[in-house]
Formats: sequence, C-alpha cells, structure tokens
Amino acid sequence: MASVHILIIEGNPHLRSLLGWHLQQAGYGVYQSASLQQARDTIFHRQPTLIILDSDLPDGDGVEFCSWIGQQLQSPILMLSARDREADIVRGLKAGADDYLKKPFGMQEFLARVEALLRRIRMSAAPMILEYGDIKIDLVQRRVCFKGEFIDLTPQEFSLLYVLAQAEGLPLTRSELLRRAWPDAIDNPRTIDTHVLSLRKKVEKDPRQPNLIQTVRNVGYRFNPDILQRDQFTQKKLPDRNNNPQLISVGSRN
Repeated sequence: MASVHILIIEGNPHLRSLLGWHLQQAGYGVYQSASLQQARDTIFHRQPTLIILDSDLPDGDGVEFCSWIGQQLQSPILMLSARDREADIVRGLKAGADDYLKKPFGMQEFLARVEALLRRIRMSAAPMILEYGDIKIDLVQRRVCFKGEFIDLTPQEFSLLYVLAQAEGLPLTRSELLRRAWPDAIDNPRTIDTHVLSLRKKVEKDPRQPNLIQTVRNVGYRFNPDILQRDQFTQKKLPDRNNNPQLISVGSRN
C-alpha cells in the first residue's frame, strides 16, 4: 500500500484521470475530486500527503480554496492553471501554493515538481513536537500521538487540542476557542461543546470524569498539563508510520 497519497482537484475529467494514472504508475496513492465540495470531504476524511489543485473549478475559485486548505493541514500544494500572467502566479503563491505549474505542461515536468515537493516533506525528518507527558502534538504533520499510538483526530479536533494546549492551562471561552481553532467558521460557539465531547472520548482515560480537558464553569475549557509531565518544545520523531502496527491515521474511518 502506498505511503504517500496525493489528492487531485481538477475539473477536467480527462486531465484528472491522466494525472492520476501517471501518479499511480509512479507508486503514489491517488484521490480524485472534480469539485471543491468533493475535495473538502476528501481532505476532511483522508488527510492527503500532497494536493494538486486547479485554479479554476466548476464550483468555485481554486486560489481562494488554497487558503482554506492551509487552515486545515500542512500538506504542500501544487497549483495548476491556464493563467500565466505574473499577477495570477503571485496570487496563487500568496494564497498558499508551494508551486505553480502553467498549463499545458509535460508529464515529466509535472512528476518532477511533485517529487520536489515530497522531498521537502521527507527532509523534515524531525518535525517540531510539543510534548505533554505521553501526548505528543506534531505541529507540522498535524497529528497526535498518545502513549505510542496515533489518535484518530479530525482536523477540527486537532486544531481544538492544539489551541487548548498552547494556552498552558489558562481557561478559554467557547468564542475564543472557535476564533482561534477555526478562524473562518460561522458556527455557534456552543458547537465547541460537541467537539470537546468527541475529543475527550479519544484522549481521556474516563471521558465522564475528564482530567486533561477540563470544564471551567461560566467560562469554557482549559487544558490541564498538571496531570502530565510537562516537557519543552523539542525536536523528535514520531513513531514510524510504516513500522507501527498500532498506527491509526488521523482522519481515517473504521
């Protein structure tokens, strides 16, 4: 099974299939989306390693969508576009694209750019890890490890846990959590309660009597580092995904 999975977001079905075929021949796993709505679902559930994004899609602006992707995960983005003006290229790169490839293009160049982006990921062999005792929060790969096992967190749950942990035990209101974890969300702050409940089920020994994520009456929630051995920011590797039989991919579904 491929360890690298690439999401292709391309409105042209012929080009989408062609890119997918070449990537599969190169040994990569491939997800394909024809629209932004399909892409959102795939990003939410699959957490692709790299994203190929067309700048013009049938249901929206790919450049604006690029900014949204950057708020969900840290996967590099290769933007494809028929637009070749300097202003368009600059707009795409400023929106968060890591590379910009003008159409039409050759497959060898396309694959070379994909491999170059993946090399950047592999070069980050020791990502920044925030440690709280048995909990390790990988700020680059956006994944969490608890007692040697990866925890199955959604992007929203990861952002929520990270924001709580950053507060170093200080209580945060629901509105603060909503603003910091999901800046563009239009949800009611009370939806935080639902996500906290789900998160507790995954990180608490007894979710009914939570110790790690505590409720602060009339305020909101706080992360309680006192029950864990607090470490400083450090450079360490998470358990190898390929060698850990207990690995649970973040965002996967059973």
